[in-house]
Amino acid sequence: MSKYKIMTPGPVQVPENVRLARSLSTTNADLDPQFYDEYKETCELISELLHTKNETLILSGEGILGLEAACASMTEPGDRVLILDNGIYGAGFADFVSMYGGTPVMYTKDYKNAFDVDELDAYLKEDHDFKYATVVHCDTPSGMLNDIHKICPLLKSYGIMTVTDSVSGMFGNEVNVDKAQIDILCGGSQKAVSAPPGLTFVTISDEAKKAMENRKTPIASFYCNLTIFKDYYKNLWFPYTMPISDIYGLKAAMDNIAADKDLIKRHARIANATRKAIEAFGLKLHLESGFSDTVTVFDVPEGMTADDILERMREKHGIMLAGSFGELAGKVIRIGHMGASANVGDMLEVMSGLEETLRYLGWKSENSLLGVFHTEL
Repeated sequence: MSKYKIMTPGPVQVPENVRLARSLSTTNADLDPQFYDEYKETCELISELLHTKNETLILSGEGILGLEAACASMTEPGDRVLILDNGIYGAGFADFVSMYGGTPVMYTKDYKNAFDVDELDAYLKEDHDFKYATVVHCDTPSGMLNDIHKICPLLKSYGIMTVTDSVSGMFGNEVNVDKAQIDILCGGSQKAVSAPPGLTFVTISDEAKKAMENRKTPIASFYCNLTIFKDYYKNLWFPYTMPISDIYGLKAAMDNIAADKDLIKRHARIANATRKAIEAFGLKLHLESGFSDTVTVFDVPEGMTADDILERMREKHGIMLAGSFGELAGKVIRIGHMGASANVGDMLEVMSGLEETLRYLGWKSENSLLGVFHTEL
């Protein structure tokens, strides 16, 4: 059992009712007709919460499985795929496309600002011959949030399907799949959903299903193949044994989300107060625009290291924050306020501990990090 309060941008704290649901006695998931009903009902609840009529599938694997499965299922050799890149995860989609024989075309923009939709439109006027585009809703390493409700309909207007990563965005920021006209949306259990790592889920449009079914070449994977779930409920046959305890936990987490009518507003309120407090304390937010309501990222001040901050927060205050990786390794600190961690009580502890830590390490400010956060709520 961890001795730390987990305030990272995923995995996050897991509510007790989710943990208890995972401990329920289980049946044979392959052979019990009742579990097929339970799986389907959980999938339908996810679709409802994401405001879509599209089918949802739950896959056994961490969130990255959904991203790879989407690209594996959609990509044929030679397909041109537009990679919207303004963050580490955005750029990472190119690897999946290349792995399955596609040709990634990078649309790379400033990593400190959200995509400008008008600029993207101008680009697409010149070149829109793409089978699909990849879009990251929340690029967690930097905390970048892109407006999928404008970007994805724009792409659709040019006949471009979309694979959208909202693993770290959904249920902390608004996601309306049908409004955004998203073809494949990918989510994960361990972010704002507030269940342990181990599951990913995808919503799939009819257009995406047709594209997968009408391929000229077979999908070059079994596990990363979304078509293998076709008619699973009609035939009462899963392509592989479902992790039943994980799915019981996911259902409890989704029930929590359905019952939490203040969820999106609370994330926005806490995120806004956190950003205001960080700036008032004299620290520099890493981004210039596109702030997610699930994670706040600030630059490590001169004269101290990310490890200095993270270690004291853990050992002195019992709170786990996160650094980042890739080109941001050692340069930023990330505060996760998503899902079960997006509550005022825990965030007051974070602000208090972070203020003490930074002052201990030499930071001087006339303002109080904790005080400003409390005032701005």
